[in-house]
Amino acid sequence: SAPVTIIEFSCFECPFCAKFSQEILPLIEENYIKTGKVRFVYRDFPLPFHRNAKKAHEAAECADKQGKFWEYHDILYENVRNLNVASLKKYAEQLKLNISQFNECLDSGEMAKEIEKDIKDGKEYGVQGTPTFFINGIPLVGAQPYKAFEEIINKELDKR
Repeated sequence: SAPVTIIEFSCFECPFCAKFSQEILPLIEENYIKTGKVRFVYRDFPLPFHRNAKKAHEAAECADKQGKFWEYHDILYENVRNLNVASLKKYAEQLKLNISQFNECLDSGEMAKEIEKDIKDGKEYGVQGTPTFFINGIPLVGAQPYKAFEEIINKELDKR
């Protein structure tokens, strides 16, 4: 029911996406999400030249099946350079996920279609790189400072 929606298309192997997640998102969360002014939606957009990204996105979706997407998301961005399958499984253990369920999900590739859907949607919206954001449909591309988000969010809130 928040008046502003931010959709992020992101890649877990992208250092700029990690920077956003660690530095900018906490400010947006504190100032807008927790106050009910913004709804935040994460979409998968693993870049094809990032070797481990697609499997990392599948792993995050597997963690989501156990209600731990955001915790897993945070671990992936803390370890953006270490996303091989063995590491993805180790992170699931750290979060105390049901490991047999997680490994079955990851090894079977059952979440691959979900990732492909997000990639297809992103391409249809004109996403070419990460991170790419849409704030109530207004595109904001690349590594942007908090102020850039704040300006668009506040303009959108002022319209209400």
